[in-house]
Amino acid sequence: MTESDRLIFGPSARRPTNSLLTSIVWLGGLIATLAAMTVGAVLAVFTAVAVAVIALFAAVLVFFAGLAMGARRKAVPRTRRADDVIEARKVDGAWVAYGWERPGR
Repeated sequence: MTESDRLIFGPSARRPTNSLLTSIVWLGGLIATLAAMTVGAVLAVFTAVAVAVIALFAAVLVFFAGLAMGARRKAVPRTRRADDVIEARKVDGAWVAYGWERPGR
């Protein structure tokens, strides 16, 4: 410590160099640092897993949305031909269809 440091910080700025208390405080600081790093690493892993799961669900959602949009584009409404029209009448409480016979039978 220089003379100007002693003037700025005062006599309380001097720390004992070899003391049991200094060693215990240093060891406590080391343990607290390691605990904080461990908690931070575990939280980082949980965050990464959560982001990966969200990305996976989003990818599956986009995939199915793409399939649905493709199926919607390919879907063509079927128009009935004029010769497919059949006639039905109610006879004695039952419906009877005329013109239902398939050609070629």
